[in-house]
Amino acid sequence: MASHPITSPVTSGAASGIAQPVAAPLARAAIFLVVTLNSGADSCMTLRSFCGDLSALLRAVGFRDIEAGLSCVLAFGSEAWDRLFGPPRPAELHPFREIHAGDRRAIATPGDLLFHIRAKRFDLCFELATQIAARIGDAVSPADEVHGFRYFDDRDLIGFVDGTENPTGQAAIDAVVVGDEDPKFAGGSYVIVQKYLHDLSKWNALSTEAQERIIGRTKLSDIELDDSVKPSSAHNALTTIVEDGKEIKILRDNMPFGRAAQGEFGTYFIGYSRAPRTIEQMLENMFIGRPPGNYDRLLDFSRAVTGNLFFAPSMTFLENVSEDPTADSTAPAKDSSPPARGSDGSLGIGSLKGEIPNE
Repeated sequence: MASHPITSPVTSGAASGIAQPVAAPLARAAIFLVVTLNSGADSCMTLRSFCGDLSALLRAVGFRDIEAGLSCVLAFGSEAWDRLFGPPRPAELHPFREIHAGDRRAIATPGDLLFHIRAKRFDLCFELATQIAARIGDAVSPADEVHGFRYFDDRDLIGFVDGTENPTGQAAIDAVVVGDEDPKFAGGSYVIVQKYLHDLSKWNALSTEAQERIIGRTKLSDIELDDSVKPSSAHNALTTIVEDGKEIKILRDNMPFGRAAQGEFGTYFIGYSRAPRTIEQMLENMFIGRPPGNYDRLLDFSRAVTGNLFFAPSMTFLENVSEDPTADSTAPAKDSSPPARGSDGSLGIGSLKGEIPNE
């Protein structure tokens, strides 16, 4: 039987950790579930116990249709990390930093845990979310739940293809997976989420050419505009981050969502990165401008209504969490296997438990 998306044994490097499937292939359906951790020691104990059980729960639901590629990434906010695990902490984990510039706001909203559930079938996503809620429901309170879907040929509701510049292969590994720079949390990834609502009536009143200048790509063919005609305020210009002559990539898995009868049309932004500062710089460029005032004109038509920063530790870390914090094993084993990627997009650099046989 093929290995499961969340437990594929993938190894590389000197540090250790089998990564969660942050780079799983784009799916047709997703649920973004953000919850807050309730007060009390029992809530923490429930969540710590659940960490090691997630892979089995995922395996049980995903077995109904293995080809559907069900996966789940579990990530933790800064305050929840302190309550659940204490020190040490991932080096760059901190609360989401709000940005205010004129009437443009990237707001921070409540959220201690993120479940990013993906599959080719929405019913599998829903079943897994239901089982997760049943398992931890008394320990958490819902903060936000969004049901995303693929829209035609990977377009968002404003009509443009989304995620064209996502890295692939080794470039994706380098972009999203923490390595030797923070060895205790190697195999982890930082993730920032925001829910954007669009004023489609206002947006659709623009000409196609005006929309293309705001996005920086052609609408039909998805070709990047030439620099000679692309404004410096174009969305794809402001979200390009270059350090020492090299573009720093992130991995997006944005999803459209909406409620047509209520006039709600949106994009759920989710970005994975090796360090949160890359996405934070993108947001500063968008909301404040580069230089200040040269902001992303897409924000004249879209507003962020949520904002959170999380850290998704490696599966190795999750599987070694126990109900009793004093019983955790945190000493990583060394592994020098060559880099590799699972067929489902799960990544890793070593393992605390050695190789996990395929099921």
